[in-house]
Amino acid sequence: MTDDTWGLLRKRLLKTVGQNNFTTWIEPLELDQVDGGVATFHVPTNFMGNYVSQNFADLILHEFNKSGEPVQRLAFKVAANSPTRPVQPTVSEAIEEPTPALTTIVDQGTTQEGSASVKSPLEELQAAPLDPRFTFDSFVVGKPNELAHAAARRVGEGGPVTFNPLVLYGGVGLGKTHLMHAIAWELKERNPELNVLYLSAEQFMYRFVQALRERKMMDFKHLFRSVDVLMVDDVQFIAGKDSTQEEFFHTFNALVDQNKQIIISADRAPGEIKDLEDRVKSRLQCGLVVDLHPTDYELRLGILQTKVQQNRKNYPDLKIADGVLELLAHRISTNVRVLEGALTRLFAFASLVGREIDMDLTQDCLADVLRASERKITVEEIQRKVSEYYNIRMSDIIGPKRLRSYARPRQVAMYLCKQLTSRSLPEIGRRFGGRDHTTVMHGVRRIEELKTIDGQIAEDVEMLRRSLEA
Repeated sequence: MTDDTWGLLRKRLLKTVGQNNFTTWIEPLELDQVDGGVATFHVPTNFMGNYVSQNFADLILHEFNKSGEPVQRLAFKVAANSPTRPVQPTVSEAIEEPTPALTTIVDQGTTQEGSASVKSPLEELQAAPLDPRFTFDSFVVGKPNELAHAAARRVGEGGPVTFNPLVLYGGVGLGKTHLMHAIAWELKERNPELNVLYLSAEQFMYRFVQALRERKMMDFKHLFRSVDVLMVDDVQFIAGKDSTQEEFFHTFNALVDQNKQIIISADRAPGEIKDLEDRVKSRLQCGLVVDLHPTDYELRLGILQTKVQQNRKNYPDLKIADGVLELLAHRISTNVRVLEGALTRLFAFASLVGREIDMDLTQDCLADVLRASERKITVEEIQRKVSEYYNIRMSDIIGPKRLRSYARPRQVAMYLCKQLTSRSLPEIGRRFGGRDHTTVMHGVRRIEELKTIDGQIAEDVEMLRRSLEA
């Protein structure tokens, strides 16, 4: 198989899995060879090979065969500079010491590790990989997340609870996935025999489609209804997928009837998820719904202090000047992942150049991160985001058309300009085709009114605000 053929195949995969999944999981794959019906890939880490094998193997096999390559199996090997580190095949093995010189081979029927075999996902459910870093011990608790942490702890104890399901929701980088993984680790530690299934909503949907294609729906229903604890991450991704929602609804009911625990995460409250069926919303809202609020300064500082202690293991001699952590906690406020990543970069950079982590080094090393945290939102950026969100041209946002399909997005854009920029009403009006400031004032007031009576407008405004501030 030529590189050009693999390049064409990658383009088809991009259209199927989307840009984010492609960039994270498909783009790093390096095709080594196709021989004897086996396509071998180099992957940079164990975790990546394991995740790709569980979530995208069937799709990649399908594309190979569609392109005329009779491939029955995929093999994943860690890159040549680490030949003895295997791709770990299961969650339970992901935290154990690796066995040298193993290669995970995935085909449409079995997964082989040496002479061992694992059944296909429709014969034996395999959970998504759990990150060993994400435990309750490593979760920093503060006022914005203390209720979510307490509820997750209670479920992790494994005893009977008065709420089912537990729904955790909040923005990116606030700790939803950390708590989900922590619950799974705690349940497994307390009761290794417990059948805990953790997977994303996309994985649930993919396995459902796979069962339909292979005519194994009875197996799918039996296996998903046989778990003791079902954990589904990012449930908003099933919104708009009618058949998947219906199957999720029936699975949910069957497990609740058996007193099995369900834990769900989402990026917003169930009632605010667009295109999620009312019956699914109702089921999710019948349990405990907990919001992980944006972090405050004290919580961010606590997270940084905990991260420093963890990094001390790898960098025992590095010193941090007074005020550095406080600076980061003040300046990087929207996303904990960015905050932790900034500190990790600081430690690595200071170690390489042999310097103390002081203010000067911090400013040099994190110039881009700190600059991004100071980014000012512009009127043009708001207009572009709103036009993309409503799938209309930017010229229609600015132009004279008064059709409702243009007027309402224009008013939303004006409202966001008033809320997120320091521009005056006359300045905003000039940016919207030379309109008078009274027109802008009317648009702002109209959106303020609609937010209180129209849930869709309220959701649109909140989603756009989050997107602009991210």
